[in-house]
Amino acid sequence: MPRREIAPQAFLAALPLFKGLGEATLARLAAATTTRRLERGERLFSKGDAAEAMYVVVHGEIRLVARSAARGERLTGVAGPGQSFGEPVMFLQRPAVVDAEAASDALVLRLPREAVFEEIERNPRFARHVIAGLSQRIESLVRELDRRALGGGRARLVDYLVRRAQRPDGPSEFTLPSTKAAIASQLHLTPEHFSRLLHELAGAGLLQVRGRQVVVPDVARLAAGARAPASPA
Repeated sequence: MPRREIAPQAFLAALPLFKGLGEATLARLAAATTTRRLERGERLFSKGDAAEAMYVVVHGEIRLVARSAARGERLTGVAGPGQSFGEPVMFLQRPAVVDAEAASDALVLRLPREAVFEEIERNPRFARHVIAGLSQRIESLVRELDRRALGGGRARLVDYLVRRAQRPDGPSEFTLPSTKAAIASQLHLTPEHFSRLLHELAGAGLLQVRGRQVVVPDVARLAAGARAPASPA
């Protein structure tokens, strides 16, 4: 069933980055936005493209992927409903450093750089919101680095899967946002080690994997499984 059209102003007003802004500010930003529907696998922008806008996900997921001849494909992040991406390189006015692709059918709002810059100059409250949003992004990156530094490969993989499940206990089913090789690279695992760990977790009855689809019978039990003995990272 096709999804309903959205009202950009009402949608922006409900997001942390824009919450509490006046009607006039929201109206100006909403008037400058455009929408883009993406089918799974479709690319929004590529590495090297001019960063002329920031984006907000309405529904679906956008994966951010770094690709290089030396390291292959590496997942650097996933933006879901209500989350924004693209701001850092937009503010630096540098080319995009990753590819942005739809991990599922998705709808995004595009806010052009000029409109964002003009509103920052006009509205100190919006400027503070933007600074806070970027600060939270930095904090999340630091926490991600901490997670990667602690524990072995199994602990990192379980932590990743539990976060994807988006609940502390009970059953959950979700789709991996990228290839297993790309996720393995994000977790600093080889593809072979990643596959072996998935097989171990499945063998222990902690999850089932069908392609990119993951079924977790009990998220709390999977989280506890991070403490089980495993091969070193």
